[in-house]
Amino acid sequence: MVNRQLTGAHYGLKDWLVQRVTAVIMLVYTAGIVAFLLLAHDASFAAWQQLFACTWVKVLTTISLFALLWHAWVGIRDIWMDYLQHVGLRLTMHVLTLLWLAGSLVYMIKVVWGA
Repeated sequence: MVNRQLTGAHYGLKDWLVQRVTAVIMLVYTAGIVAFLLLAHDASFAAWQQLFACTWVKVLTTISLFALLWHAWVGIRDIWMDYLQHVGLRLTMHVLTLLWLAGSLVYMIKVVWGA
């Protein structure tokens, strides 16, 4: 049995790496969207619909939004661990944050994939 600590920011290198990798994913995706805006001759609603009708754009959007949610989880979890001293309140906020992020994930899939 592993003795796991429930309090404190003890995740270290893994979370540091997650924050950096997800930030790079979001940066590359944002740069692609900005490039589309700058290079598209017709950045109309129809052009956006045509772009997001491509499966590869949906996949990249899904990956980027998943990276955003994971990035948010690591950051918000660390805030709760650093500033909420009461364990019950901290765990409540963790659960509420996870529910909010899970709801955001479901909504993101519905919007991107038209489910």
